[in-house]
Amino acid sequence: MRKTPFEKYALKNIEVTIPSGSFTAIIGATGSGKSTFTQHINGLLTPTEGTVQIGSHHITRKSRGDMRALRQDVGYIFQYPEHQLFEETVEKDICFGPLNFDVSESDAKRKAHTMIELVGLSKDVLQRSPFELSGGQMRRVAIAGVLASEPKVIVLDEPTASLDPIGREEMMTLFTTYQKEHEATIVLVTHQMDEVARYADHVIVMNKGEITMQGTPSEVFSQGEVLSSVGLHTPPVMKLGNLFKRRLNLGEWPTVFDEGELAEHMATFLLSGREK
Repeated sequence: MRKTPFEKYALKNIEVTIPSGSFTAIIGATGSGKSTFTQHINGLLTPTEGTVQIGSHHITRKSRGDMRALRQDVGYIFQYPEHQLFEETVEKDICFGPLNFDVSESDAKRKAHTMIELVGLSKDVLQRSPFELSGGQMRRVAIAGVLASEPKVIVLDEPTASLDPIGREEMMTLFTTYQKEHEATIVLVTHQMDEVARYADHVIVMNKGEITMQGTPSEVFSQGEVLSSVGLHTPPVMKLGNLFKRRLNLGEWPTVFDEGELAEHMATFLLSGREK
């Protein structure tokens, strides 16, 4: 609370641009300000100072009231989106967002049919209660509900939490598919460095409410000492590549984030040495 003994700055000196159409990952240790930062993007929080601009929308300390236009453009998917379900059928739950944005009932149902397949579920579930579904299916229904409004920007706050590796890959493929089909901007908050390396083209590193550095995954992950100083680490594949480089005293070694690509580089180097 401002101007009280309990006042605390959660974010400080934030000045950053997230490129339109990018897949931007925001990383940092727990308590670094990642979620606070992203909640300003769709007006869940408003800044005490400065301005947040999303397209034609401007959010300031005085911004209050109806945020519908902003939230139609910016979809926010929380860590456990299945906790947001509340309607009696899957179809009604997915239609809720579009109807709230003045989409006709027939168009809302059409969107529900499209999005339920995009998230990998059959149309057969549309007339079922979402609470009859498995946890993974419920999460997909909740995500379909956010995507049904066809937001231009999607904020993902740890969307793969508690999922196994296959589930994580399916979920991330879902979001990248949506991004390509709708030319959307993705903002991902995650602790999974392999997700950052594989999917992001822009990375923002946060620490104690401030931006420590930003750049491409290669630029950020090449700064291993800086990452360690803020409680982060490089992706496992990159660690293995660096270990291979050190053990064999290699002067140059490509920055690789894909396991298959790393294996190919290793095999090519070892076979070339054997041929000599």
